[in-house]
Amino acid sequence: MIRRRGNSFQVIVYAGLDPLTGKPLRLRESTTDEAEARRILRRLSAQIDQQRHATTNASFRVAMEAWLRTHEIEETTRASYELYARVHIYPAFGDEPIGKVSTRLLEEFYAELRRCSARCDGTAFLEHRTSEPHECRAVKHRRRPGRPPAAGYPSHDCANMGCQVVECRPHECRPLAAATIRRIHFAIRGVLSAAQRWEWITSNPAVLARKPRQPTPQPNPPTVAQAARIIEAAWAEDDAWGSLVWLVMVTGIRRAELLALRWSDVDLAAGVVTIRRNYVRVNRQSIEKDTKTHQMRRLALDPATVEVLTEHHDRYSALCRQTATGPRPDAFLFSYRPEFDRPCDPSGVTHRYARMCAELGIDSHLHALRHYSGVCLVIGVSGVVVSRSRLPAIGHRT
Repeated sequence: MIRRRGNSFQVIVYAGLDPLTGKPLRLRESTTDEAEARRILRRLSAQIDQQRHATTNASFRVAMEAWLRTHEIEETTRASYELYARVHIYPAFGDEPIGKVSTRLLEEFYAELRRCSARCDGTAFLEHRTSEPHECRAVKHRRRPGRPPAAGYPSHDCANMGCQVVECRPHECRPLAAATIRRIHFAIRGVLSAAQRWEWITSNPAVLARKPRQPTPQPNPPTVAQAARIIEAAWAEDDAWGSLVWLVMVTGIRRAELLALRWSDVDLAAGVVTIRRNYVRVNRQSIEKDTKTHQMRRLALDPATVEVLTEHHDRYSALCRQTATGPRPDAFLFSYRPEFDRPCDPSGVTHRYARMCAELGIDSHLHALRHYSGVCLVIGVSGVVVSRSRLPAIGHRT
């Protein structure tokens, strides 16, 4: 059907019923040329005859929610995709019909994220801490102030009490990391591939869209001198924390794999640790799952590390005797609970390590120790340098 609206001609072609909503689906285009309108009518009719048109007006949000319900992925990956959708994808084109998500739209979207993760238009604005009503600048008292000094009570000194000033700050453009944009692209491509399989769309525009280049790894592990200071500081805090940092530094084990270790995975006689599981926290729930590579592996331990873990097991056994319970092979290696039935919180371990390094004036994070282990294995100094750094720690306990 062609109908005139003012100085333009609107072409409307019936394309059946939307399988999701049950409503009539119509293709529409407009032009100011009557001859062009007839050509558009023939083209749209041919697309419908050849089934080369989108069969639904469902939004991209609907398609992504359907894909997340049906796609088989790890819970940690699902949580990441849901976060990317909520923060980045839905605000950009979540309510756009899936048939209108084009290659150009995706490439412009990726370009905006490379410039600013908030996709701002360059206008200055405040980044509010919360969407709830609040004061943009307020004092967060460590302890609530008492009664007024006029009544004879001491004054509340925020500086001495350690009170902090929290405020909403002006927006600063921060580009999204290329690796994060690539993960967002893979999620979008998965959604559009599913929509194509479901015959909601006829092609996948994400296949042709250019994604950011794979960033070249730039590991920044601590130096040998810094590693010695870090391990000394860890032993100074407490023996269990020192054992944890030591094990990561020497073996390069992932945080999730480290926290999932049970004593049944450790063979001190043979000097071997078996990596079988990951321990993660997703949506406030604790999950044990298989490793990142979905493969079990074994790590050989050097004599110094066997000594560290032997001492750590002796401390665990002593705690069990104090609570009148025997050591269990299914107990976790690192736990804050006396029963050792739940490992340390992953985020807590990361933050504790970061605070310790900040106090030492060292710019490092827990994952960087994996790179330290790899570099030292390449240059062949892991056993020498790290063992020397631990000698004072062993001496003060014996």
